[in-house]
Amino acid sequence: MMAATVVAIVAQRNLFAVVVLSGVYSFLMATVLVALDAVDVAMTEASVGAGISTVLFLGALYLTKGEEMKPLHEPWLPLVVAVATGAMLIYGTLGLPAFSDPEAPIHRHVAPRYIHDGLRETGVPNLVTAVLASYRGYDTLGETIVVFTAGAGVIVLLRRWRGRKKEAKE
Repeated sequence: MMAATVVAIVAQRNLFAVVVLSGVYSFLMATVLVALDAVDVAMTEASVGAGISTVLFLGALYLTKGEEMKPLHEPWLPLVVAVATGAMLIYGTLGLPAFSDPEAPIHRHVAPRYIHDGLRETGVPNLVTAVLASYRGYDTLGETIVVFTAGAGVIVLLRRWRGRKKEAKE
């Protein structure tokens, strides 16, 4: 279903449909993350990917036209770059350990440390909270700053647009 959603997004010229389909894709991704037992990441994907991003895109769409312009020429260079990047990413995954391999480096290096020393080092009894708020605190702070900046940018754009609309009426 995710692949079909991506194909539908690429085929669309109506930007409203692209925004809605992007929200659908985020919900499908959240479902996959729940199936992989990453509920905390799934909640973040659903709230940020499908929720906040969709609202911000709709706000930006309100300020622009609803149809994408047709390109003046065929975009072969971006297509070649995208396919080459995808091929390199797929090649990079060939060296990864098998999915759920208990002997993978992540299970032998970082995870045991978090499990054994997490409470002593952070003072937080919940392991997921300890990892997100303490060990990965800067990462979480960075994600929060990105979402805040995007929201503030939309607000600034909407105020600027309303100011021009008022000037045009006068």
